[in-house]
Parts: sequence; structure tokens; C-alpha cells
Amino acid sequence: MPLTFPKGFVWGAATASYQIEGAVTEDGRGPSIWDTFSHTPGKVERGESGDVAGDHYHRVAEDVASMADLGLDAYRFSIAWPRIVPTGSGAEAGAVEQRGIDFYSRLVDALLAHGISPVATLYHWDLPQPLEDAGGWAVRETAFRFAEYAEVIGRALGDRVDIWTTLNEPWCAAFLGYAAGVHAPGRTDPQAALKAAHDLNLAHGLGVQALRGVVKADARMSVTLNLHQFRPADPDDAEDVDAAHRLDAVGNRIFLDPILHGRYPDDLAANTSSVSNWPWAIPGDVETAGAGIDVLGVNYYTPTVVKFWDGRSPKEGADGGHGGGASPWVGVSDVDFPAQPGPKTAMGWPIDASGLEELLERLNREHPGVPLMITENGMAAPDVVAPDGAVHDADRIAYLNDHIAAAHRAMEAGADLRGYFVWSLMDNFEWARGYGMRFGIVRVDYDTLARTPKDSAAWYRDVIARNGLP
Repeated sequence: MPLTFPKGFVWGAATASYQIEGAVTEDGRGPSIWDTFSHTPGKVERGESGDVAGDHYHRVAEDVASMADLGLDAYRFSIAWPRIVPTGSGAEAGAVEQRGIDFYSRLVDALLAHGISPVATLYHWDLPQPLEDAGGWAVRETAFRFAEYAEVIGRALGDRVDIWTTLNEPWCAAFLGYAAGVHAPGRTDPQAALKAAHDLNLAHGLGVQALRGVVKADARMSVTLNLHQFRPADPDDAEDVDAAHRLDAVGNRIFLDPILHGRYPDDLAANTSSVSNWPWAIPGDVETAGAGIDVLGVNYYTPTVVKFWDGRSPKEGADGGHGGGASPWVGVSDVDFPAQPGPKTAMGWPIDASGLEELLERLNREHPGVPLMITENGMAAPDVVAPDGAVHDADRIAYLNDHIAAAHRAMEAGADLRGYFVWSLMDNFEWARGYGMRFGIVRVDYDTLARTPKDSAAWYRDVIARNGLP
């Protein structure tokens, strides 16, 4: 039976600057922490980097034409902070790189010319390296530098961008970057990770305040969180349930509660007391984090099954599928992540669309009145180019179909879901996994940089045209 979405539902695709742009030394762009990290031996598979990536910086016209061919309602892209303020600091003349602003201005104009709504993310992990050298997100001042940058780009593009997203997945930035060390900047300091989480929350609030003063009145403010759908291995086991709840504090509520309610969850300090006593939460910071959003972005790929670990028996899993470095789960060490049966993506992530349905229903239940958008959803697949030059990615189509159907069920249950963005528009540099993981619905040949729409692109075009599933 066909599934139709409400009129006005937004269908989009998403990308991120460091993953697709390339041109890392052109037109005044400064180095980011991902430039440094990817050029550090052993940090990225096969020693790859985003130096060229998909060369989107030089292929904007071609890529926007591809979006138009898909019939996208919206395009979610990120702005590279080092292209706008190369040193990361200052809004005065000379600190701001006009050529970087001009690049994104051309992109926005091209999108609007094709009837595609621009959705701009200000921070998708490419912190200017000079700010990391000064302490990075573990230093409170970085949040104020972010607000400066937000105001600069807001003044430049604020008359044309419809949705402003301050941060993408701050959990990854804080805990994979500063605790597990598997993402840039590659630090393994649990206390710094907690500090980074707080400063990212502060940056979000300061960024919203800065943007609201300079962008058009009907622009919407947003943040995108990679919310974990934790499932106790045994729902009837009190210890498994408790383990999932404690992980939820440091995995989800550490951002949800400040941003949506202007406070930290009551159990967070207790759960992380072995690492820190949170001395840096200056009065007013958390209230600033709750400056208010108009839509919450939700990134979902897979659920996470959690089991209490007794400290003696061998662990079944490592870190919940987050890279195998030091643990990102600061303050929660007595947990295990047992391997799950069934199909998995090329990343090794279990495929289970019911987790998305559960997550959306939870958000609707616990945070009623907050409009939602799925801002990333997709799968890495072992794409093979057929003799005819096509990519027949039936596995990706099945994944997307099942997750869109799950989103529809959540809406029928009351979730206020406004849109869906597939990850990703094109194959890209998949962070520490390099170019071995392909998420795109458009294939990129990394030798020639030629683009080839996969079968999933044609399928998604049909979904958009019919505003639902057949």
C-alpha cells in the first residue's frame, strides 16, 4: 500500500564541507583539525585525506544540476569555518576571507535558482587548527569565536538561507574527538571531552543569538544531534536497563536537555563524577545553550544494544561501533555492546529501521512541540560498477525504503516530522575510514571525479516526485 507524506514535507540530501569540497589550500582557506588529523600517519585508513575529496569546490554547478535532476526540495550543506575565518578568530577586516564567503554565496544562489532550499550547517567538525592549538573545544573561548564566525556568515548569507544549523553531531566532536581519539583532533582526555561537550552547547546558544540578530526574520534555527537509540540487551534485566539509562545521559541528554530545556540532566554529574565534577559550568552558560530552536535535526543509522558488564567476563563488543579506540563513553565503563545478528552495512552497523521509529516516538513523547527533521540517514554499501557503467545498489534502496517507512509510522503515532535528508548526496571522504566507505546515491570515481547517479538516485527521485513510497 502506498505511503504518502503530508503536503510540504521536505525531501533533501546532505553533505559536509571537508568530506566533499577538496581545495583545502585554495582562496585563503586555513587548515582545520581534519587536515592535520588526516595527514598524521595511522589516523585515517590507507593514509587518505580530504585534500581533493569530491572536488565539489570546483564542481558546484554540476553538483547543483544533479540535485535539481533529483527534484530535491532542500540541500543540507556545511560551511567550512576555515574558509571564512582562516585563523578561527576575529571578525575585523583582514580576518575574514571574502573568497570563502563568495563560494558559499554562489552555491546558495545556484540552489535558489533551481528552487532548492538552502540548509546551512555552521560546524561539521572542521575546527580551524589555530583554535585547537589554543585548546580547541576544551577551552570556553572557542564558543565565543564560533559566535563571531556565525555572525560573519549570517550577515553574508542571512537574506537567503532558510534553515541555520549551528552544530552537526556535537557528541562525535566531543567524545570521538577528545575521549576516544578516533576523530580529529585525536585526543584521549575524558575530562577534555566533557568540557568540549559543555562548550559546544554554549557555542550553540551563542551562535543562535548571533544569527538571530542578522538573518531574515523567517529563518529557522536548528541543531543536528546523532541521537543514540540505546536498547538494553535484556529489557527485563534491571542492570541492563540501568546501563542503557546511564549511557543515555552522556550520549543523548547531555545535549538534548541543555538545548531544549536550558539544564543538564540530574544524573549526568553523578554518572561522570569519576572523571570530573563539572567545575566549568559558569552560571548562565546552560541557559544560553537553551536559546531556542525551531527544528531539531536527527541523524540516525543504527540502534545500539547495551549490556551491563560485571568487570570479569570477557566483553563481547568494544565501544558500541564508534571506532575501536579509547572509550567515548566517559564515566560509564561497566557496559558491553554485544554483537547483533542480522544484516549490517559496510560500516558493520546493524540494519534495523525500527530504531528510527522508536527514536522519533521517544522525542515526541519526551519533548512535545519540538518539530523534527531527519537530517541524515543512509548506508555505506559495497557498491560495484556493472559492465554497463551503472551501480545497482538494491541494498541501499531497501535500507532507505525501510527507514522512510519507519519515519512514516512514527508520524502516524504523532511525531511532528517535517523532512528527510538522505546521507549522502555523493560518495565522500568518510572521516577515519577514508574513501573505502561509500554512502552516496551518486557515485564519485575518485580517479576521474566523474559523477554517476546510482539506482538509488533514480529511486529517490521517484520518492520525491510522489511524496512518498509506492
